[in-house]
Amino acid sequence: MLNLHLAQQGPIEAPAIDFPAVMPLVIVLGVACVGVLLEAFLPKHQRWTAQVALSLLAVVGAGVALALYLPDAPEHGTTTLSGTLAIDSPALFLWGTLLALSVAALLLIADRTVERGGAFVAEAGISPGTFQDKEQARSQSMSTEVFPLTLFALGGMMAFTAANDLLTMFVALEVLSLPLYLMCALARRRRLLSQEASVKYFLLGAFASAFFLYGLALLYGYAGSVRLSEIANATAGTDRSDTLLFAGLGLLMVGLLFKASVGPFHTWTPDVYQGAPTPVTAFMAACTKVAAFGGMLRVLTVAFQSTHWEWRGVMWAVAIVSMVIGAVLGLTQTDIKRMIAYSSIAHAGFLLIGTMALTDDGLSGTLFYLLAYGFTTLAAFGVISLVRDSTGEATHLSAWAGLAKRSPVLAATFTFLLFALAGIPLTSGFVGKFVVFSAALSDGMAPLVVVGLVFSAVAAFFYLRVVVLMYFSRPAEEGPTVSVPGTFTTAAITLGVVVTLLLGIAPTFALDWAGAGGFAIAS
Repeated sequence: MLNLHLAQQGPIEAPAIDFPAVMPLVIVLGVACVGVLLEAFLPKHQRWTAQVALSLLAVVGAGVALALYLPDAPEHGTTTLSGTLAIDSPALFLWGTLLALSVAALLLIADRTVERGGAFVAEAGISPGTFQDKEQARSQSMSTEVFPLTLFALGGMMAFTAANDLLTMFVALEVLSLPLYLMCALARRRRLLSQEASVKYFLLGAFASAFFLYGLALLYGYAGSVRLSEIANATAGTDRSDTLLFAGLGLLMVGLLFKASVGPFHTWTPDVYQGAPTPVTAFMAACTKVAAFGGMLRVLTVAFQSTHWEWRGVMWAVAIVSMVIGAVLGLTQTDIKRMIAYSSIAHAGFLLIGTMALTDDGLSGTLFYLLAYGFTTLAAFGVISLVRDSTGEATHLSAWAGLAKRSPVLAATFTFLLFALAGIPLTSGFVGKFVVFSAALSDGMAPLVVVGLVFSAVAAFFYLRVVVLMYFSRPAEEGPTVSVPGTFTTAAITLGVVVTLLLGIAPTFALDWAGAGGFAIAS
């Protein structure tokens, strides 16, 4: 009967694929699959070199494919793969941002000089504290599976920011999340803390995915489709109950807010930032936030813009809570990685202000902020990885006392990055906050901007506290040492610092690209 039915329907046509548009994504995911094969067939002593070269070539190749597509990209974007992906100006900007950030992240991941053998264990299944685990910590072998896992996570992030329907977005969410759960557990040092962070991230991520999927189901019941444009059409004119609409939107946003580490959905952030290997923390802090806010911008702008008066009040409260949690609890932290984690929660509140604007200025300002914050954070974690003691990274604030006397260059670099996070002029952080707050003012959110400015000042205190500690405190007699960075770590930190400076003094190019066009609304 099935064959007869298919014969009556005629031949099934394969969906049209715009290969130039999706080529960056195809390259990243395709090379990730090749990386898995290399793990299976290459001898162990050849894997690191092959995986590093392959991963960097994949990201650079995807960037070249993106650059070649940009001149011919349709002004209003295009949809492909049966309408599941929307390749438009914001998606292309986010792809370029993710690829650029991934270059720096891969350099940090690949470094084997700061930590002998690299920051990752060779075999994650060995129980912490055992003789085998101690031997592994002293060895120079490294888990090279981290490279294809990074590419799979990157591919998921790229698909997430371009997803044109909620089901594709959910699949992309899982593709980007599952590798990160594994990567968090691979720290060479402090194995129990690393595994605890991984389990917490996995459990909370599973709950967030469940919320997202349940919200998706309710929205499908409301609109009869998971396509963002169809949901927008249903919200514009329908006699259906709004209960399904707003219940579905609320559950959907819980999943997105968790992935963006927005308070009060931030529970995983400090523990994972502290326990994960620092290169993985840097990758998550920069790239996951870009992907999460990119997806959130698309969902709110394309599907729910007509109902913004109903949900904006709730999002105001979420943004304020995120800023309060990040700024106030950041003051109480004594671990520098946890301090940066709470800083990211405060920045998520600032980003949410631009996301809620739903204007061209709000879109371009938020995209610029994501680019600026990503490079600053990556470089900051690169610096953090260099201050070490006998147990590994010295992340307690007391270890940073008098750092300027031990390494003036490192202290000056970290000071500049902290100033950027605080939003001091002539840094990318200042420009990012300026454009986001300006867009919010133009959209009638002046009270929220005032709150943002207040908590920006509060958050600046714990950045300046570290600066004072480095320059005006006496170093301990047997304090931690400052490792000489290898070529990869030096390149990653230099890239982050240079971009942070350039975006602070000459942001025009990035702002123009971020504001080049809106989302593709085609069904």
